[in-house]
Amino acid sequence: MKKFLLTCMIIFSGLLAFNYSQACAEENSGLELNVVKKFLPWTEKRERLTREYAELHYGKSVTEIEPRAVVIHWTAGPTWESAYYTFYGETRNTGDGSVNVSSQFLADRDGTIYQLMPENKLARHVIGYNWCAVGIENVGGVNNAENLTPEQLKSNIEIIRSLRKKYPEIKYIFGHYQQNAARASGLYIEKVPGYYSVKSDPGKKFMRALKDELEDEGFIFFRI
Repeated sequence: MKKFLLTCMIIFSGLLAFNYSQACAEENSGLELNVVKKFLPWTEKRERLTREYAELHYGKSVTEIEPRAVVIHWTAGPTWESAYYTFYGETRNTGDGSVNVSSQFLADRDGTIYQLMPENKLARHVIGYNWCAVGIENVGGVNNAENLTPEQLKSNIEIIRSLRKKYPEIKYIFGHYQQNAARASGLYIEKVPGYYSVKSDPGKKFMRALKDELEDEGFIFFRI
């Protein structure tokens, strides 16, 4: 009987998480973009942890963002699945109990675009800018190899253009490694002293290619 009740509780909890994620997915649409929707579970716990993170780091108890920038990443892993399941849990694997890292979009090496959460939900992917930045993860970059593909470049361009059409306020495009240079945008907020990490993704080659394709469309890039 106890095993039966435990199984029912697990199934019920899963259904709640699924329904909550679906509600989040449905509340924001309208992007003109061909994506595979693989929404991360947006549970009540994830919502609470996101609010706590935003309050601690930005002084704002929010779970939604004001899109002003797009930040480009690589996953440093070989498959989209490895990235997806890294993001899947509610908390980081560091044991500190804080909300897990994540991103709104994930581009596979063949160019397939996975949307992991609504683009206006706060995802933890870049220190100082999560309150206003949409993140695009690209599968690759294992051992810092600058090996992102032409198909991923095309997908990133499609995502950025689609986002700009829906959110005209988006002006800035930068790679994770450009987080310091991007402070010139005036968007950087970080309330925790000394909270910082050095990044190399997605590599200069990829950012140079993005800049060559998009700079004439009015986007602002930083020194490559």
